[in-house]
Amino acid sequence: QVKLVESGGGLVQAGDSLRLSCAASEGTLSRYAVGWFRQVPGKDHVFVAAVSWMPGTIYYADSLKGRFTISKDAATNTVYLQMNNLKPEDTAIYYCAAGGAAQSMAHGAPPDYWGQGTQVTVSS
Repeated sequence: QVKLVESGGGLVQAGDSLRLSCAASEGTLSRYAVGWFRQVPGKDHVFVAAVSWMPGTIYYADSLKGRFTISKDAATNTVYLQMNNLKPEDTAIYYCAAGGAAQSMAHGAPPDYWGQGTQVTVSS
């Protein structure tokens, strides 16, 4: 079992960057694939990106490739989501999630564990 904690959200202007962090307050991320999802009110979670801990295979939502980058730091057991050139439509609650396979998360399989989420708001 793992408990996920996100940080790094906030209010930014269009064109700015943010880096979200996901760490484990209990357990370890290195046993799982870790992904990021986002959700706006009234809608389902939408896949953003995922990384398998070993060998580090990465998947992105096609619409976000080139602006968002997921990475992991084995030394600190942390997964990051670097978001560049943010747009108002990126406004959402961003959730870190952990599951068995990054590819499965990318193709709609629900993760096993979810964090509490961090709000990202992009003003125009």
